[in-house]
Amino acid sequence: MIHYLDNSATTPLCNEAIDRMTECMRGEFGNPSSLHLLGVKAEIRLQKCREEIANRLYCDKGEIYFTSCGSESNNTAIFGAVKAKRRDGKRIVTTAIEHPSVMRCMDELEKDGFEIIRLMPDQSGNIPVDEIKKAITTDTILVSMMAVNNETGVLLPIEEIKRAVRLSGSTALVHIDAVQGFGKIEINPQKIGADLLSVSAHKIHGPKGIAALYVKKGVRILPLIHGGGQEKGLRSGTESTLLAEGFAAAVTALPPTRVASEKAAALNQLLRDRLSQLGSVWINSPENAIPYILNFSVEGIRSETMLHHLENMEIFVSSGSACAKGEKSHVLKAMGLTDSLIDSAIRVSISRFTTEEDILALVGGIEDGINKLVRSKR
Repeated sequence: MIHYLDNSATTPLCNEAIDRMTECMRGEFGNPSSLHLLGVKAEIRLQKCREEIANRLYCDKGEIYFTSCGSESNNTAIFGAVKAKRRDGKRIVTTAIEHPSVMRCMDELEKDGFEIIRLMPDQSGNIPVDEIKKAITTDTILVSMMAVNNETGVLLPIEEIKRAVRLSGSTALVHIDAVQGFGKIEINPQKIGADLLSVSAHKIHGPKGIAALYVKKGVRILPLIHGGGQEKGLRSGTESTLLAEGFAAAVTALPPTRVASEKAAALNQLLRDRLSQLGSVWINSPENAIPYILNFSVEGIRSETMLHHLENMEIFVSSGSACAKGEKSHVLKAMGLTDSLIDSAIRVSISRFTTEEDILALVGGIEDGINKLVRSKR
C-alpha cells in the first residue's frame, strides 16, 4: 500500500476534478475564443470556472486570470508589476525564504539594476514584522512575499505588508505567493491588502498545467506573453477549458478550512509526538506552522538515503522543495540550521486524504531507517 506524504510537491487528482474533466473531454472541445456555438459554450464554461475560483478567494471573477502554473503566476506578477512601475523607483522587498520562482525573478531584476531587499527569517523561520516595516521605503515599487513557506509550513505575516506600505508613503504593489496556502488557510486578497496573488490547481487535488493570478481591480501590470489577447491581454494563449474545469472542480470540492485544518492538526501532532520518541529526530517546523507541513531532521542520516529507504517501503516524502531538485535548502540555511541538520532534513506534507495509517507507517519507516542505516555506518 502506498503512503503518499509529499502533497506540497503535488497532489493526486480528486474524483470531482476527474469527473468534470472527463465530461469536458467527451463533449466540450471548442476554443473559448471562437465565435461559433462550440466556442461560445466553451467560453461560458470557462467563465463559470473563473467564478468558482473567485468565490473561494472572495473576489470578483474579473480579477482572476488563468496561467499555466504557480511559477508563471509569480513571474507575471513580479515582472509585470516592475515593468509597469519602474519609473516610480527601483527598490523591491522580498524574503530570503521564497520559492525559486520568486527568487530567480529577483536575481534577474538585480542584474538589471534593481535594489533587492531580501529579509532574513528569525530562528523560527518567520519574518519579523519590524523588519518588514523598516525595509519598505518611499521608493519601494513592489513587495513580494509568500503566505506559507513550502518547506517549513511557517505562516508569514502577510497581513502586515499593506499597512507597512501605507506607513512608508510608497505606492508599492503587494504580491502574495499563496500557492502553498490556498485551500489550507482562509485567503481573502482584499482583506489582507494584496494587489496580486498567485494560486495553483495541482496543490489542491486539481490538474497540473493550470493556475491563476488574482489582479486587484484597477491595478495595472504588463504582460509577459503576447499573442491573441486572451485573458484580457494579460496572458495570451488559447485557454484550456479542460484544465479550468479540473481546477474549479477541485476548488469547489475543498472542505471548510477549519474542518480540514483540525484534522490535519491532529495528524501533525501525532507525527510530532511519535517522532519525539525516536530520540535522534530534530523538528525544524515551529509549533505555530500550518499543520499540513512538518519539516524534521534525522541526525546522522542524509536526506537522500532516508528518502530511498522509505521509498522501498512505498512511503513517499521529500527533502524540501521539489523545484530545488536536491539542492541544499536555502530556507533552512537562512534559519541558521547546521549543515548536518540541513543535509538530513525531511519534509512531510499531508492533505485532507492523509490518514493516521499513513503517519504511523512513516514513523515505522523512520525508526527502521534509524536502526538499519545508522548501524550500517558503524
